[in-house]
Amino acid sequence: MKNAILRTIARTACRLPTPVHRLLSGPDVEIDGQTLDPLVNMMVKHFADDPNKIQSIEKIRASFDEQGDWFSHAPSPFVTMTPLVIDGPSGPINCEILRPKGLPNPAPVLMFFHAGGHVSGSLESHRGVCRQLALDVNCAVMAVDYRLAPEHKFPVGVNDCLAAFDSIVEQSVELGFDPDRISVGGDSAGGNVSAVIAQQRKDAAHPPKFQMLWVPWVDMSKQTRPYELFADGFFLTKAQMEWFVELYFEDQKDATNPMASPLLGDVEGVCPAALFIAGFDPLRDEGLAYGKKLQEAGVTAEIHLQTDLVHPYNNVAGYVPAADRAFNEAVQVLRKYM
Repeated sequence: MKNAILRTIARTACRLPTPVHRLLSGPDVEIDGQTLDPLVNMMVKHFADDPNKIQSIEKIRASFDEQGDWFSHAPSPFVTMTPLVIDGPSGPINCEILRPKGLPNPAPVLMFFHAGGHVSGSLESHRGVCRQLALDVNCAVMAVDYRLAPEHKFPVGVNDCLAAFDSIVEQSVELGFDPDRISVGGDSAGGNVSAVIAQQRKDAAHPPKFQMLWVPWVDMSKQTRPYELFADGFFLTKAQMEWFVELYFEDQKDATNPMASPLLGDVEGVCPAALFIAGFDPLRDEGLAYGKKLQEAGVTAEIHLQTDLVHPYNNVAGYVPAADRAFNEAVQVLRKYM
């Protein structure tokens, strides 16, 4: 009941006119030559968790799942969902396949890996995002519920994701997928594992066709300038990122492993990419650096910097026009490359 009431209040606030958003949020926020969207500014001030208080793992996971659909697109009756269980190196991996009606066989598929710092996030938290991508791109979307830290430290979760990719290639005909049109994508930690898969499976018989990296976390070995610029007050905080890193690794030396930090890996010959980066994000500069590294290696890589948004924004695209604009931009890119 409480979640439903808060959701209604938050959605109603999003529908208020821009002058009211400005009134509720105060003066425009301008940092590093960027101006935060007024509605986003209001949301981070009134609906984000206290940046100085890191909740328990259980509460963070529950909150992420509960709020995953607060601002996402409305459910569509034209998309069906089918559960799938894959055998992974650490046990079964739960997945969901979302297909728009009328999808051809064999179909292109986007394997989607959710955000959450490798500590939270689930099929539930990003179901709305995956459903809308399937509908708008007109492709199958397969969401992967990979294992999370601290119960499963690095590299258990990323090995789940690699196993899921391999399994879908092997089952592609049975599932109605084109093995040469399997792309990978995800936001934040999901962008991290997508970049890893693109590197680790670039020489496979059926490598990924495309990698879509939303606000990707690509370097766990160091902090760049935006960690200080956007340390708190913009949804994702510096303290949260440090907490995620602490929980993810058994040995902090693993942070330099390309399986954890794909920015440090070999990108020669990986599939084409698009990076959608938020301006008010501690991860901004490492995402830009990864895009530049891909381009310098001769990889086709589009870099889309959304200077007025925070990390992440896919889950709010149903109610936040600036996020919806960026979401639709990504849809057009996926249509072009998948």
